[in-house]
Amino acid sequence: MRILGVDPGSGATGYGMIETDGSRHRTVLFGAVTTSPRQPFHQRLLRIFEELDAVLAREEADVMAIEGVFHSANVQAALKLGHARGVALVVAARRGLDVREYSPLEIKSAVVGYGRAEKIQVQTMVQLILGLPELPTPDHAADALAVAICHAHRMKGTDVRR
Repeated sequence: MRILGVDPGSGATGYGMIETDGSRHRTVLFGAVTTSPRQPFHQRLLRIFEELDAVLAREEADVMAIEGVFHSANVQAALKLGHARGVALVVAARRGLDVREYSPLEIKSAVVGYGRAEKIQVQTMVQLILGLPELPTPDHAADALAVAICHAHRMKGTDVRR
């Protein structure tokens, strides 16, 4: 099974794809779509859409796992995050992918074992779990890989072979 993990954001949207048989995971690709705050917001969203769609045009996935909505004191930031999430969800719908959403607490618990883990702890565990030669960067890409790993762990006990 191939899982595309997405860590949405209007400034940077991380993505990471893993292939898993349920117990072993292999990194297929990872990176981040970065946008400029000088661009009009709708152009930034278009860039996120186009780049995520291009990733799925190059590498097929079976499911998209995405970080879910979290509560924020900054309403503007939460709205922008919601727009970026919406764009990623449209890409998944366009490609016919099933979507699973996980909270930051669920993701960190699945990867690190502690729901309040720091970014460096998540990066380090992603590196160890996937056998990467160095820490995955940028951190948005590491977070996206963590979302994919979280989904793979949640799928244990089900038949993930395709």
